[in-house]
Amino acid sequence: MEKPICAQKRPFVQPTEPGTYWWCSCGRSAQQPFCDGSHKGTGLAPVKTELTEAGMVAWCGCKQSGKGAFCDGTHGRLNG
Repeated sequence: MEKPICAQKRPFVQPTEPGTYWWCSCGRSAQQPFCDGSHKGTGLAPVKTELTEAGMVAWCGCKQSGKGAFCDGTHGRLNG
């Protein structure tokens, strides 16, 4: 299995409506922070995320968060 690529060293903060989202965990998607199928062949898979309320969401951009799809500040501790 390949390691995820850091899409960006900050979260993708955006207003989000209730619904089902497929968060990109590999970092390869051109539709960040969501999956576009670019993970195929990497051994990585998108993370299904259900939101029940509308609001601002900080989606993880570095793909290293301990909170899965949601930013926990890990990007601030990455090298480079």
